[in-house]
Amino acid sequence: MGVISTVLGFSGFGFGFSAGIVIGYFLFIYVQPNDVKDVKVRPLVEYDSKSLEAILPEIPLWVKNPDYDRIDWLNRFLELMWPYLNKAICKTAQEIAKPIIAENTAKYKIDSVEFETLTLGSLPPTFQGMKVYVTEEQELIMEPCLKWAANPNVTVAVKAYGLKATVQIVDLQVFALPRITLKPLVSTFPCFAKILVSLMEKPHVDFGLKLLGADVMAIPGLYRFVQETIKKQVASMYLWPKTLEVPIMDPSKASTKPVGILLVKVVRAQNLRKKDLLGKSDPYVKLKMSDDKLPSKKTTVKRSNLNPEWNEDFKFVVTDPETQALEINVFDWEQVGKHEKMGMNSVQLKDLPADETKVTTLELLKTMDPNDVQNEKSRGQLTLELTYKPLKEDMEKEGTESTDVVEKAPDGTPAGGGLLYVIVHEAQDLEGKHHTNPYAKITFNCEEKKTKVIKKNRDPRWEDKFEFVCEEPPVNDKLHVEVLSKAPKKGLIHGKENLGYIDINLADVISNKRINEKYHLIDSKNGQIQIEMQWRTS
Repeated sequence: MGVISTVLGFSGFGFGFSAGIVIGYFLFIYVQPNDVKDVKVRPLVEYDSKSLEAILPEIPLWVKNPDYDRIDWLNRFLELMWPYLNKAICKTAQEIAKPIIAENTAKYKIDSVEFETLTLGSLPPTFQGMKVYVTEEQELIMEPCLKWAANPNVTVAVKAYGLKATVQIVDLQVFALPRITLKPLVSTFPCFAKILVSLMEKPHVDFGLKLLGADVMAIPGLYRFVQETIKKQVASMYLWPKTLEVPIMDPSKASTKPVGILLVKVVRAQNLRKKDLLGKSDPYVKLKMSDDKLPSKKTTVKRSNLNPEWNEDFKFVVTDPETQALEINVFDWEQVGKHEKMGMNSVQLKDLPADETKVTTLELLKTMDPNDVQNEKSRGQLTLELTYKPLKEDMEKEGTESTDVVEKAPDGTPAGGGLLYVIVHEAQDLEGKHHTNPYAKITFNCEEKKTKVIKKNRDPRWEDKFEFVCEEPPVNDKLHVEVLSKAPKKGLIHGKENLGYIDINLADVISNKRINEKYHLIDSKNGQIQIEMQWRTS
């Protein structure tokens, strides 16, 4: 019976298997489901955000937010440079940590703290996108979206009281949205003076922590506590508007912002050497600040006089009193031909006391070379009265609240009211009738200054700076700005054209200390001009 049962069992299995294949094939070929629809192919732009999130596990930020740009080139750059950046960053971190460790080991009676291994792993951070802000200030603002799933191996060995403990950090994940600001933008490489970094939202930081080989983060409740602690600490230090400031350049070298006013009075000259064959010389003095592109200032010409007295006052803007000098040249005026130099000298501003008048008598020299034997011969003396008046620091730096009251100049200072600092940044949508070669003309208190000419440009960018020394705050005065188009050299028919103008009341500049705005040009269809003005008191 057992043999017969076995044979029948195999026979039944063979019959059933064969019948199942035949019936299944028949159903697969001839029976069609009724609820199956044709596949529709749709572009991604027709899907809403929820559908996209269901289809794609992770949507790049530049897809979800049109304000963010793709920066695949930067991710590719990091991928290629990461082996070298990894070593450089780890080396820098060790150098920064050494003095901090040395300071705290003695404080907490620890024998030593050493890095047994320090590597950030083989996976570089990636940027999901970047947003760039355009402002009217001299700055560049970027907001990259950073995601980093790293495989670091950081092992720190701590020795104390004869015992050794190792702490290891593994499996690091960082999601952050920082704001990076480069400011101010300057014309000296690397073209920005400092970097400001802040976080726009609380970062997500996740990592594994092993103590003596055991996973400490597996302790119930510890993981959430560490997460919240890190977020609170980082947010308290760097969450916007708080920033981390990284200086790149010396502020004095990065900016040509005025820091003082030099008052010069040319009193007299004595015992000048005669230059003319017939009659006496006709001397005058030329004054100029070193590293200043402005033209020299001149005294009047004293006819046929070798001991002239001028008593004439001049004002100069100082940008760097540590390196700048007042350059002085005395010339003999000639009606025909080149004026002959009678002597020269200079005064270093760093040798002048602040807010004190210094009377000095200078020996006129042939050259400024101290080893030149020609300087031993006397060429006369020049007497000057010099007063260096530093400008007050900005209110933000002093940490005081700004007020609407402008501090007056000290008593007895005839020309110490202050300095009006004007920066003509750019113009937009200028349109001339026959040509567009724009330049701006600034007029204030009968003093006229011009920017450079930019040819064939409707959106010129000048970035030209001008200073106006004022005896008192110009509360009731106006700054007249006129944009003109210079006629081309071949333009004999069409001369210069007026592209628009604007009159700016200076009362707001005096009260706010600084204004940076765009103004619509009068007599222009769509023209605008951006002007920054600063008021600094002496």
